[in-house]
Amino acid sequence: MPSAPIIPFPALACPLDGNALEPHGASWRCAAGHSFDVASQGYVNLLPVQNKRSRDPGDSKEMIAARRRFLEAGVYQPIAQAVTEAALAGLSPESTAGCLDAGCGEGYYLRQLATAAKGRGQALALLGLDISKWAVLAAAKQDSHTRWVVGSNANLPVLPGTLDRVLCMFGFPVYPEFARVLRPGGLLVQVDAGPDHLRELREIIYPSLKPERPASPAAPAGFRALPAAEPVRYTLALSSPEQIADLLVMTPHLYRASAEGRARATTLTHLSLTVDVRLTRFERNCAEAAKVEA
Repeated sequence: MPSAPIIPFPALACPLDGNALEPHGASWRCAAGHSFDVASQGYVNLLPVQNKRSRDPGDSKEMIAARRRFLEAGVYQPIAQAVTEAALAGLSPESTAGCLDAGCGEGYYLRQLATAAKGRGQALALLGLDISKWAVLAAAKQDSHTRWVVGSNANLPVLPGTLDRVLCMFGFPVYPEFARVLRPGGLLVQVDAGPDHLRELREIIYPSLKPERPASPAAPAGFRALPAAEPVRYTLALSSPEQIADLLVMTPHLYRASAEGRARATTLTHLSLTVDVRLTRFERNCAEAAKVEA
């Protein structure tokens, strides 16, 4: 079976007025004349200054570098495999499916998805979006077959009804926006931390653990919930202080922990951890989508 093409997602929308963006040399422009330059690394910034909550929003350069080292070691490969299986299921090999990773980080999960899709003969048009310019820069440096953009889940720079899949990995879901950009029957694949995720580390750096938040089985407006997937759960052994430090830096835990908790973590030379994540699938409701279009 010949490998399927992986192409950059084409249906971008102007973040200022929602009009279609068209490529013009080294920029993207809409009919109203708004123009957005393509960086030398290949990504485009579609996060207007007025939509930023800080000067440099999202994960820092240090967090992105730590996450890249940690993920490239393969420790979260079972999560990537589960997400890939959920995303590729039900796609037609006769057409090119549009897929967005909403909060893509440095692009690990999209790269894993692209590799699997090629092997199965499934063509994909990929879009990676993150509010952190450092994340998008790192992703663009590693993969030129995906469209990489700086943007916000609260205002996705994507034309309505143009995506078949949306991934939201440990991120901040904005369901009305996800519903807007998905085609009827399209899937949202969402990954969240389970109650025991990294529990051993959290017990070291926090004086006490917060009560588990109840899982909400109700589907967001515009979606219907599909049968729950089995949690991805396994034991992870970190065998060096460097890996433990990278895990701390790449998550919000380092910044939420007390000074005493951070000090305890710096003394660790090895750590056995529980990985526990929930994978939820929501299908874009065809009837609701028809109402919106009408």
